[in-house]
Amino acid sequence: MDKIGHAYAVYAESLLSMELWRWTGISRKKWIWIGGLSGPIYHTAIEVLDGFSAEWGWSWGDIGANFLGSGVLIAQQLAWDEQRIQFKFSVHKKTYKDHSLNQRSDEIFGSSRPERFLKDYNGQTYWLSTNIKSFFPKSKFPAWLNISLGTGTEGLFGANENIGKDEQGNITFDRTDIKRYRQWYLSPDIDLTKIKTNKKGLKLAFRLLNIIKIPMPTLEFSNGSFKVKAIGF
Repeated sequence: MDKIGHAYAVYAESLLSMELWRWTGISRKKWIWIGGLSGPIYHTAIEVLDGFSAEWGWSWGDIGANFLGSGVLIAQQLAWDEQRIQFKFSVHKKTYKDHSLNQRSDEIFGSSRPERFLKDYNGQTYWLSTNIKSFFPKSKFPAWLNISLGTGTEGLFGANENIGKDEQGNITFDRTDIKRYRQWYLSPDIDLTKIKTNKKGLKLAFRLLNIIKIPMPTLEFSNGSFKVKAIGF
């Protein structure tokens, strides 16, 4: 989930940078490459700082994920001059009937909503949203209709296991009884960039907001079975 998050973040940041460079009036290839590489360059600087941190450290996996997110953006823009397959993100705040789980979540993910949205993988879903009409232009599918494949996780209350320790190494939280598992989702989606408007500001807003998955009915596969959600995040 961390690596998917890196790829998504760089994709989103590079997309924003790409649009800003497009506005400058420089050549098409220049704004694609400069904007597209802005995200991984920025994150590489952060990774260098992490390399000097005893808590974090340098990660080649993070670097690879950063350039993957950028590569997905640049390759599509060069090939099609549009993003037919888009990284998207949806999130909701998780709450539990068990007070100890809420307490643990506040401790490791943060108690505020912005902190939870950024750190709590249990409430996050990352999507690859594909525009059907772009690949099948002669079909009768609406131009705005996308199909999205998403992934998320459940039961994560620690980096590698559901155990918490204090500075002395004493166990303060032990919920190894809670299963950690992955979720897969299939859901329709809306491509905001396909909504027709003559206003440049609105076009840009739609393009940037398109990195967020609109909640819609969703089919979930997890723990070996399928379930349908009326609204999936």
